[in-house]
Amino acid sequence: MKPKNVVTALAALAQDTRLAVYRMLVQQGPSGLAAGEIASRLDIPPATLSFHLKELAQAGLATSRQQGRFVYYAANFEAMNALVAFLTENCCAADCGPACAPVVACEPVKVVRSAKKSRA
Repeated sequence: MKPKNVVTALAALAQDTRLAVYRMLVQQGPSGLAAGEIASRLDIPPATLSFHLKELAQAGLATSRQQGRFVYYAANFEAMNALVAFLTENCCAADCGPACAPVVACEPVKVVRSAKKSRA
């Protein structure tokens, strides 16, 4: 990740509402959330949310897709991992002590649902 992109991404996250939106999108995973659902959960007016989502998308941290009448937003996990990797790539280069742990990329967890067993 280029330093200019890092600065843009960090600037986008350096605002309370955008940080809350982004954390919600990261928690949701790659399926994302409809804009209306985000607005409802965080109690943000639609116009305000639209502004913040645009900032996250321009920073490359979020993506959007149209599905019927709804627009779904999701975190861009590749960009998130690149940002974390950039911030930690030289971690403890001079003194690798116990405080420096290896970077583990975030990959969405796949939930495996077991079939319900019928009670006899």
